Amino acid sequence: MRISTKGRYSLEALLYMALLPSGEYASTRTIAENTGLSDGYLEQLFIPLRKAGIVQGIRGPQGGYVPGRPVATITVGEVLRAVEGSLELVECVNSQSCPLREACVSRHTWRELYKEISSCVDTITLHDLVEAYHAMDRVEYVI
Repeated sequence: MRISTKGRYSLEALLYMALLPSGEYASTRTIAENTGLSDGYLEQLFIPLRKAGIVQGIRGPQGGYVPGRPVATITVGEVLRAVEGSLELVECVNSQSCPLREACVSRHTWRELYKEISSCVDTITLHDLVEAYHAMDRVEYVI
């Protein structure tokens, strides 16, 4: 499985927004300038994120985007699924139509991996990423 730029950039943009003071909106241009991401690409990413309720936008000169809910309720898994689609490693993991599904030896492995990956990304919240970001500032390097 490979997470594309859709997933990585969506998380980067959401982290940027989560680090802003509460209620402060950020335009895609501002996010792009501060993260090095493409403004046009962010606009495209925010379409499925808005539909999923992960971001909320407001139009106008003072408009922009904010997280659609408290950051402690937005999971990495939710963000990835909104922009990437299913996180299944192979198509047959949850398929009922595979003729070999009962006799497939490797299907069990793919299902277990899918469960582990889902469990991991569904327990990490945007708030956790904010905390990790702030913890990076406190790290002191000693040689």
